[in-house]
Amino acid sequence: MTHFQTFAHLSTIDLGAPRPKPTTLTGNQFEASVALFKSNDGLMEIGVWECTPGRFTAVRDTMSETCHIVSGHVTLHGPEGRAQEVRAGEVLVLPKGWRGEWELHATTRKLYVMHHDAA
Repeated sequence: MTHFQTFAHLSTIDLGAPRPKPTTLTGNQFEASVALFKSNDGLMEIGVWECTPGRFTAVRDTMSETCHIVSGHVTLHGPEGRAQEVRAGEVLVLPKGWRGEWELHATTRKLYVMHHDAA
């Protein structure tokens, strides 16, 4: 039998201990996350992520990502020079192949959905 799942309010879910952000450009950035659901075929993951202010690189070569910003304020910088602010309550989509930078103006928490292509 397949059952549905529910989760506590996204702003209060325990993400575990923060760890250094490996792709930071500004140093001294920390992130934490927890996966809430992974599909049996491994093609989809849903979770909650949080990171401290700063700037880091992001590459979505093998998947697309849909994000709902729960709290915080970011500016996304695309490789073509486009910049877009995204705030709490807004949704963004990073299509497969996107490369750019996240600039976090405040500690930011998001709900993410990673969509991987089938092999």
